Amino acid sequence: MDSMASKGDNEIGVRDDFTQDGTTDLKGKPVLRLETRRWKACYFMLGKILDRAAVRTEEPVSEWNVCPVTQVEQTKQMVKMVPILLATVIPSTLLAQTHTLFIKQGVTLVRSVGPHFDIPPACLSVFVTIFLLISILLYDRFFVPTVRKYTKNPRGITLLQRMAIGLALHVVIMFIASIVERKRLSVSKYHGIFKNEQTVPLSIFVLLPQFALMGIADSFLEVAKLEFFYDQAPEGMKSLGTAYWTTGIGVGYFLSSFILSTVADVTKRNGHKGWILDNLNNSRLDYYYAFYAILSFLNLLFFLVVAKYFVYNTEVNESQTEGV
Repeated sequence: MDSMASKGDNEIGVRDDFTQDGTTDLKGKPVLRLETRRWKACYFMLGKILDRAAVRTEEPVSEWNVCPVTQVEQTKQMVKMVPILLATVIPSTLLAQTHTLFIKQGVTLVRSVGPHFDIPPACLSVFVTIFLLISILLYDRFFVPTVRKYTKNPRGITLLQRMAIGLALHVVIMFIASIVERKRLSVSKYHGIFKNEQTVPLSIFVLLPQFALMGIADSFLEVAKLEFFYDQAPEGMKSLGTAYWTTGIGVGYFLSSFILSTVADVTKRNGHKGWILDNLNNSRLDYYYAFYAILSFLNLLFFLVVAKYFVYNTEVNESQTEGV
């Protein structure tokens, strides 16, 4: 009987060298344990530890010390997304800059639009939303149908690929922000402007590219991130998947404050003036933005490694959905 059962398992494609935790490739086939490599092997070992939660012992059993197999499998699926969640924290710290330092830069610049109106610096944040909406429209109407012809993917590209594009744009944004700030400081120095209340003779719209690119980056990263966590969460834990998205944003904002205070304190040591001061005309925000560009690049590399070994739970084609 055992030999017949083993033979039957082999006929349907389930063998001992397959992981038994529901991990599948994009075609829905089980992933070979030999193909898991170190990253997936680590996940497999974690899955084996979680499996113990559903193992019955000789002791009296209650619902508090033995979990159903379904709950264990759902927990595995949520744990599998934690590395992706960690890779989205740094981008959230960049999003915080659009509401803090980017706005503070605008206060020091010429804000006049016409002879009788001065644009409030905080209004620049609206360009993030404007370019976000425009980018989503262009992405869905033109990019997805064009790329779908080559990739055969209903979404055009995978969600992780879309997130990677957003992360790459973040590196570009901070690099541009560093160049713009260097230009602002050079103009300030040329005109002898060093006091905080003085206005640098440079238009506030010089900051527009970094706000616009942030909106474009969000159309790739934030939209894909929300869809990814919701889509890959188990059926009974969709709300927790959405919470992953908000958690990344919240932790990112807290981390932004920590990085800002840490950099400000460290750069003041040994008698140095420091990069971040109350007076931006005497600060070196260009160095700070360059530091963020490097940090974003390292985070992008981490994300690429994590994404390379991530296996989607399910990937249903639109044709299959329509057929059902």
